[in-house]
Amino acid sequence: MIFNRLLKDLAPLVAVYMLAANAVSAQQNDWSYEASIYLFTPETKTSQATPIGTIEGTLSFSDALENLDLAFMGAFAATNGRWSILADYNYVDLSFSNTLSGPANADLDTSVKTQFFSGYLGYRVYEDPSVKLDLAGGFRWYRTKTDLQFTPGMMPGRSSIADESWTDPVVAARARIAFSDKWSGTGFFDYGGFRSGSETWQVLMTADYAISDRWLIRGGYRYISFDHEIDGSDYTFSQSGPLIGATYRF
Repeated sequence: MIFNRLLKDLAPLVAVYMLAANAVSAQQNDWSYEASIYLFTPETKTSQATPIGTIEGTLSFSDALENLDLAFMGAFAATNGRWSILADYNYVDLSFSNTLSGPANADLDTSVKTQFFSGYLGYRVYEDPSVKLDLAGGFRWYRTKTDLQFTPGMMPGRSSIADESWTDPVVAARARIAFSDKWSGTGFFDYGGFRSGSETWQVLMTADYAISDRWLIRGGYRYISFDHEIDGSDYTFSQSGPLIGATYRF
C-alpha cells in the first residue's frame, strides 16, 4: 500500500530525474559511488492544528534511543566528472509521552511513523585541490502517520491524526573541504516547497575521516524541517541532533 502510494507520488519527478541521469550516463562512463549508513539520535518535534488549538509533542535528545521503536537512515551518491546523483532515505518509528504544563495538567501521547526520500541531480560549479562545490535540484517525498492523543486532566480525551504523503521540489548546495590526506568536512543545505502551504529544508554538517581508500567514518549534526498544510490545518515536523555514520566508496 505504502509502496504504491510512493510510486504514484514520485512518478512524474522520477521520470524527469532518470532522463537527466541517462543523459549524463550517455556522455561519460567513469562512475564512482558512495554508500552510507547513519545512526541519528535527534530531538523530535511535531505539531498539529486542532479545533482546541495547536498540539505539540516533543522528544528530547536524551530520550531518543529509549523511545525509538525503529529507525533507518541511508544515503547513496554516484559521481561522474562534474555530475552527481544523490539520494537519501529516512525511516523513523517513535512513541513518547509529554506532560504539558498548565492548570489542565494534561498528558500527551505521541506516535510517529515517518519516512522521507530525497533525490538530487547535481553539477560541480567549483573545484580546486582542497574545495569542491556542487549545486543540485531534485525532490523530497514525505510520508507520515502521526497520532497525538491529548488527555486534559479530568476532561474527555481528544486525538489528532495526520495520515498523508506529498512531494516537494528542492534545490541544494554541497561543499567538501579537504584539510589533510585523512581529514575532510562536508556541508549540505537544501530548501524546498516553493508553494503556499508546503515548506521543507535541512542542514547537514559532518567531519569525515578516511580509514582507508574505501572507508570513511563521519560524525556531525543534522537539522531537517517540514511544514505542510493537511486538510486546511498546519502540520509541522522537525528533527535535530548529532549523527555518526560510515561510508563505503567503490
